[in-house]
Amino acid sequence: MLLSLAKSSKADIKAYFVKSAFQTEFELADALKICGDNIPLTVIEIDILSDNVIVSNPENRCYFCKKKIFGEIKKKAEIDGCDIIVDGTNSSDDICERPGYKALQELEIISPLKAFGFTKQDIRQIAFERKIPVFDKPSYACLATRISCGTKITMEILKKTENAEKEFFALGFKDFRIRYQNGDGKLQISEKDMPSVINNRDDILKILKKYYNNVLLDLKARNSDG
Repeated sequence: MLLSLAKSSKADIKAYFVKSAFQTEFELADALKICGDNIPLTVIEIDILSDNVIVSNPENRCYFCKKKIFGEIKKKAEIDGCDIIVDGTNSSDDICERPGYKALQELEIISPLKAFGFTKQDIRQIAFERKIPVFDKPSYACLATRISCGTKITMEILKKTENAEKEFFALGFKDFRIRYQNGDGKLQISEKDMPSVINNRDDILKILKKYYNNVLLDLKARNSDG
């Protein structure tokens, strides 16, 4: 939505997508779809797993990750002649629970949606009105968020998570997370999907047991923004 508004205002804009082991392939596909032929998209590839601090997965991992990602964007943007960098943080995001926001501030990244009070619901409504193809896409955090703090992040766990969630998507579910916990997979779903999960128990177990020792269901309905 932010890109669409910037384009409508006749701003000279460039879009950047940082591809690492933490981002799924469909996230990149969605970025390409949103930009289309009208907005130039630069894909920056980084080896996030080479950073020992990030891989150790401390509680403030997001701070170090955002610092690295937006640091790379800032370097590329400067080369491209861009002097202002904006991101999609909005007023629904609780910055007290997002250490990555501190990194954005330190790098002087501007968050216009937050500054002007746009909520996630506002953004989805405007995206719908502008016919942006992913207007109804549920919030989707990076793959590293599926791994408990203190558990070392590995490519094996990230790929396991990506493949398991891809297959779960194929069953028709959209708003969920599969958390990795010591070899087990904990499924977090919305309240409205609880009956469907129970009814499709055999199919879900058949899929997820390929990736996890045990499959656990969190009976507390998940927060869609988490």
